[in-house]
Amino acid sequence: MPHNAHAKESSNTSWPLFRSLASYSLPGDVMAGLTLAAIAIPEQMATARLGGFAPQIGFFAFMAGSLGFALLGGNRFLSCGADSTITPIFAGGLATLAAAGSPEYQGLAIALALMVGAMMLAGGAFRLGGIANLLSVPVMVGFLAGISVHIIVSQLPGVLGLESPSGPTLDRIGVLATELGRTNPFTLCIGLGVLAVVFFSEKISAKIPGALIGLVAATLATIALGLESKGVNVVGAVPGTLPRPTLPELAPEFWVRLVPLAFVITVVVMVQTAATTRSFPSDPDKPADVDRDFLGAGAGSVLSGLFGAFPVNASPPRTGIVAETGGQSQLAGLAAAAIVLALLAFGTGLLRHVPDAALGGILLFVALRIIRLTQIVTIYRQSFSEFLLIVATAALIIVLPIQQGAFLGIVLSLLHGIWSTTRARLVEFERVPGTTIWWPAHPHITGERVAGVAVIGLQAPLSFLNAPGFRSDVTKVLGAAPPQLLVLEASGMVEIDFTAAQILLDIFKTCSEQGVTVALARLESVRAQDAFERFRLFDALLREHVFHSVDEAVRKLAK
Repeated sequence: MPHNAHAKESSNTSWPLFRSLASYSLPGDVMAGLTLAAIAIPEQMATARLGGFAPQIGFFAFMAGSLGFALLGGNRFLSCGADSTITPIFAGGLATLAAAGSPEYQGLAIALALMVGAMMLAGGAFRLGGIANLLSVPVMVGFLAGISVHIIVSQLPGVLGLESPSGPTLDRIGVLATELGRTNPFTLCIGLGVLAVVFFSEKISAKIPGALIGLVAATLATIALGLESKGVNVVGAVPGTLPRPTLPELAPEFWVRLVPLAFVITVVVMVQTAATTRSFPSDPDKPADVDRDFLGAGAGSVLSGLFGAFPVNASPPRTGIVAETGGQSQLAGLAAAAIVLALLAFGTGLLRHVPDAALGGILLFVALRIIRLTQIVTIYRQSFSEFLLIVATAALIIVLPIQQGAFLGIVLSLLHGIWSTTRARLVEFERVPGTTIWWPAHPHITGERVAGVAVIGLQAPLSFLNAPGFRSDVTKVLGAAPPQLLVLEASGMVEIDFTAAQILLDIFKTCSEQGVTVALARLESVRAQDAFERFRLFDALLREHVFHSVDEAVRKLAK
């Protein structure tokens, strides 16, 4: 069937899979799938290890994420699977409920995947894409920096050939510092060697599967030089089992205890999924359908749980690989999943001699990559207060148990948003000489005032958070040199809540009692107009005192 026919048929179906395949390019998608598999295989093994799971569990997660997103997701390039951003968070949370690697731990991970998947599906179905904005950029940068430290601390023992210490992150750093003299030089060379291969491969081209090259080289060196006899630990036997439907057997109280952790993971997945789909849009001329991609990521996590794995997430680097290597549809992700399935079925013997230190080297690279150093420097230079947000968020993630730190990071982001809103204060406007333009007063702009006229505004939604401060500022304007005309420039008031409406009514009443005429100009927001109607604010104003511009109000009402 010709390409255009595929496209026409796809427009008549609500299944994203069919729409995605309508744009397929078999050679391009197969090549992208091969490249994606080469990148994903070592990465998924390493991420599973990071979470305390056997390597094949990472493969299960990748296959489930790829299939689930192909079924319900919308983005043609997005790759979904095990992810190093969320794995340390849920691993830390699950470790408080069961020993890592135990059957109970596995069951909790499965339950968590199902819960995260259900929340993501609900978020997509109810179009809650706005939740992805809960984490501001500074908080997300600090969040990733803290996660990076956790990954580095968890992987250094394997790279150094030391026993992994337990306890809080800072205590583990102290123990590692005292044990450096016992470093195994062979594991150190393997870990740093793989790190170097991945790093320089990425520098040359993201299309080069540096992780796979490093992993193969380290494995061959381990076999050829007999490094297992010199203290180099290897992955060992990997069962050639295929995923099968699995449901956890948990007491009800464990499901309840998983809810906060599932919420934190869901928010992080929403943020990263939205960022990924916006960075690599299927159609640059159309806005990204974040809600539909929530459905895809949610389906991936549900399938991952049913496959016996853990929650999955969108991967910006892997998505970029698909987009840059000629992928045109989700067929690329399905091809990569098929390759991983073939490896599970026929090639697990190839993984027996993979050194743990090689996986650690891959994860060290991932940890260094997620530190947004350029953004940190930029924010430090341009907004020191938001730089402190980065520091505070990273500190919370590092010092506290990671799941608690992640939750408090979300709270910190919300508090920052609230604080920014409450800082919005009254702005006085002046007329630009020789024009009809009224502009916020500024020391570097020469403006002019009209005798007996005060033009004020608030460049933010007016709500219970900032309305009391706004009333206080208006009172000062009325008390200093009472104007005859007060013009409220309302272009910045995109929303007005009940509390703010009552305060506006009080302001209008006070003005009336003091003989001050009140006019409203540039109430442009449809939501604000609706609020004026609902809260009967127009009843407190004369209709002829509502204007499309400040200059019109001043010309008609100034005495």
